[in-house]
Amino acid sequence: MHSFAGLDDASALAAALAAALGVPRVALFSTVTSTMDEAHRLAEQGAPGGTVVLADEQTAGRGRTGRRWVSKPNDGLWMTLLERPASPSGLDVLSLRLGLRLAPVLESFAGTAVQVKWPNDLYLDGARKLCGILVEARWRDERIEWVAVGIGVNIRAPVDMPHSAGLQPATRRLDLLGALVPEIRNAVRVGGPLTREELTEFAARDLSVGRRCSQPAVGVVRGITADGALEVEGDAGVVHCRRGSLVFEGDTE
Repeated sequence: MHSFAGLDDASALAAALAAALGVPRVALFSTVTSTMDEAHRLAEQGAPGGTVVLADEQTAGRGRTGRRWVSKPNDGLWMTLLERPASPSGLDVLSLRLGLRLAPVLESFAGTAVQVKWPNDLYLDGARKLCGILVEARWRDERIEWVAVGIGVNIRAPVDMPHSAGLQPATRRLDLLGALVPEIRNAVRVGGPLTREELTEFAARDLSVGRRCSQPAVGVVRGITADGALEVEGDAGVVHCRRGSLVFEGDTE
C-alpha cells in the first residue's frame, strides 16, 4: 500500500480499498492523533458498522489506560475498525478473542510463532511486542451504540524500542490489512464467553502461564477463565483479575 500522504485522489483509493475489503467505508489519513479518535468522531457522525480508519502516522496513538503507542510513518499498520453490534455479548472478552484470531494471521507474516499476553498484546519470542489491541465501546443509556477496535502492528520494529518486534521485511500493508479485517469483524460477531476451544488455543499461545507477576496481583500466572479473567496464584490462593495490566516480576510497567 502506498503512503496516504500527498495522494491526488485519496477518495478513489479509499473507495477501492473499501470494495477490496468488503466494507462500507474506508477513511484514509496521512497523520492523525489516533485512528481510535477518528473512528469515534466518524461514529458520532453516523458512520456505518464496518468503517475502517487507516493512517500513515499517529502522533498520539494509545493503548490501554492511555499508554502511548509509537506509530511512525509507514512503519506499521495503524487502524481502527468501527462496528455497531446489536448486543454487547462477548465485549468483555473481545480483546482476548481478537488476539486469538489475529495471532495465526500475523504468524504467517512474521515467519515465527506469535504468542498472546493477557489482556490485549501479541508478542514474538516471548519478549518482543508485535501488536497491540484496544477495544472501546460507546453506550447510550443501557444500549451499546458502537465498538471501536484499534489495532497497531509493527511492520518494522521501532529502532528506539528494543523490546518491539516487526514482521518480515517484504510485508505489504495492503496484504496485512486484507488478512486482518475479516478476522476482526468475525471476532466481534461471535459474542459470548470464550469457548473451550478458545481457552485451549490461548493456553497453547500463552507467554505468561507459569511466570511470576507483580501486577495485577502478586503470584504465578495460571491462565485465564472463560469470562476473560487472569488467574494468579499467590500465597492466599488463586485470585481472578479482570482489570489492569500484566507485569512480570522484575519488569517495569
